[in-house]
Amino acid sequence: MTTERMARFVVETAEVPQAVLHGARIAIADALACGLAGTLDEGSAIARRWVAESGGKPQATVWGSTLRATPADAALANGMFVHALDFDDTLPTQRGHPSSTLVPAVLAVAEATGASGREALGAYVLGLEVAGVVGRALGNGHYLRGWHPTSTAGVFAATAAAARLYRLDAGQLCSAWGIAASQASGHTRNFGTMTKPFHAGLAARGAVMSTWLARQGFTGDADIFGGRKSFLATYAGDDGRPFASLVEELGSRWALVDPGINYKRWPCCSCNHRPIGGLLEMLAEHRIATDEVEAVSVGFPPGSDDALKYDDPRTGAEGKFSIQYSIAATLLDRRITLETYTDAMLARPEARQLMQKVRRYRIPDDKVYSGTVGYNDLELVTRRGTFRRRVDRSPGSSEWPMSEADHEEKFLDCASRVLGAEGARRLLQLAGRTDGLPRAAALAEATVPAGSEPLP
Repeated sequence: MTTERMARFVVETAEVPQAVLHGARIAIADALACGLAGTLDEGSAIARRWVAESGGKPQATVWGSTLRATPADAALANGMFVHALDFDDTLPTQRGHPSSTLVPAVLAVAEATGASGREALGAYVLGLEVAGVVGRALGNGHYLRGWHPTSTAGVFAATAAAARLYRLDAGQLCSAWGIAASQASGHTRNFGTMTKPFHAGLAARGAVMSTWLARQGFTGDADIFGGRKSFLATYAGDDGRPFASLVEELGSRWALVDPGINYKRWPCCSCNHRPIGGLLEMLAEHRIATDEVEAVSVGFPPGSDDALKYDDPRTGAEGKFSIQYSIAATLLDRRITLETYTDAMLARPEARQLMQKVRRYRIPDDKVYSGTVGYNDLELVTRRGTFRRRVDRSPGSSEWPMSEADHEEKFLDCASRVLGAEGARRLLQLAGRTDGLPRAAALAEATVPAGSEPLP
């Protein structure tokens, strides 16, 4: 039974290579930073109120506050925080955002079980392996049909990670995946609304709930990925890879190394990132002033711009899913920040005027892509000539990596908004030695601002 083989890989893998654990440490730090900045989002405030009213045994930290909740509810809120600003990482093989579901589930269960930092890192790594397997088995067709793999694949990945920390056996994990399958959800029509980050939170909570239930003897289908009417038979696109062959590859390479995680330089949809990066290079290389620009054309191969729903966005949240606004803001400001995607910035007359100069078009291609993989063609028409470039690598990927200084700048910018400069620096240093922490809970506890008053 292939489902069981994958479960045995998760629960029986004894050691994860040190280099892979180092990559997990970077991913957890990035998610913590994104989550702290995300606590300031309006939707996150609503989620925090929901958790506060839900009650239950307080075993885990709701980041950025003194509120404590059940592990499942803490995972819900923290998952929403991480994904709130669309600043969190992506995994090409999952075709979604892995850490927004994995890290909240891992840290919530780690707090409840007293797991060490090294155990938390190992759980994250093994969960990421499952994210890649399920994502490739689902294929691009799953996403293009309207499903959101961050949550539909993410719930299985986070369930694997939580099962590792709860010390489930392979049979229990198989049941947990069966339970999780009935919670796999998330629709791309909700991109640009508060419900998109809700997908990540639901997946994180579903993972904790599924593993908790399975640990108590609650049953789910033990071969949810195999056979007639399986999860994959129901949800996968026509281009999905055979599940059995993917499971056989487990352990031969690690997703954190190949293909590697893409870390976001800018807080917007991944489909914008190659065009933004390419445009910034062109503007600098040719010393093009904003008032010289007459037109910008951005080409996308099939499927690669599916998430860019808004040609004429009216809110900052919609602007994150608009190539027209993202290009206009890049031309106008020469940098993209957390403030770029606010209602006020999007409403600037000069930004809306530049949006009218941006055109997107379809590049003929026999293949179908998703937003995390592919390429873009840029054409920049100016008063002194036309400049063209193909961008076939993604900023923040292993082909176009962020430096250690880039990661630190992003972390401190995000975390200091809640913790202040000193608190942000302290959390960064703590995250840097996660594998040596006796208690992974120290990371979540360090997200509570110093001197915070207990919540009513």
